[in-house]
Amino acid sequence: MIRIQPLDALAPGTFPDPERALVEPNGLLAFGGDLSPQRLVAAYAHGIFPWYSEGDPLLWWSPDPRCVFATDDVHASHSLVKFLRKCAWQWSMDRAFEDVMHACAAPRDGQPETWITPDMITAYTNLHLLGHAHSLEVWEGDALVGGIYGVAVGRMFSAESMFSRRANASKVALLLLARVLRQRGFPWIDAQVPNPHLLRMGARMLSRKRFLEELARLTAEPAPRDWPRARTPVRRLS
Repeated sequence: MIRIQPLDALAPGTFPDPERALVEPNGLLAFGGDLSPQRLVAAYAHGIFPWYSEGDPLLWWSPDPRCVFATDDVHASHSLVKFLRKCAWQWSMDRAFEDVMHACAAPRDGQPETWITPDMITAYTNLHLLGHAHSLEVWEGDALVGGIYGVAVGRMFSAESMFSRRANASKVALLLLARVLRQRGFPWIDAQVPNPHLLRMGARMLSRKRFLEELARLTAEPAPRDWPRARTPVRRLS
């Protein structure tokens, strides 16, 4: 019988081999540990991420296959392109990281609970302050209407969650993120687990073996520092 491993039995910042993850539930690898910056950066560098509900043990995952976007192949429908031409929104990066996380954690239709716990918000905000986690914000005037956040290690970006308070806002955020990352030498966005919305936007599936090979290559490269903080009109996307 294969059993998942308690992280408390391992040295800080170390994880089991992702190939030892369970088949069912897909990708469950380990439990325990903490959400310290050291452990989180080590996790993402090895293709592992935390995902659990409040009150449950801290669980760590590395699913097979892995959902990803190629940054040069995020789809914009014809209707979205038309919308962008008339759109008065603006966008920025890293100006409202914690606000984006809180918005992603808010209850949604058919999803009253969230996996983005208060401890996660604190942990990823600390990671953001250290320069490892980033947000992209979509603005309607001074109102935050959409956004996405995630973790960058080297030239791999793992997108954690996105939200939308206006139609199309999360799609716009993903398109913008893909463009920003492509310009900075990121070939992939790690979307972790598929859903119909991501697949419609152009997500594809990579085997865990292929994903880990790409990850090892990309995390060895230096991370960029020139993230675009200034507010910029969204219509330039069109």
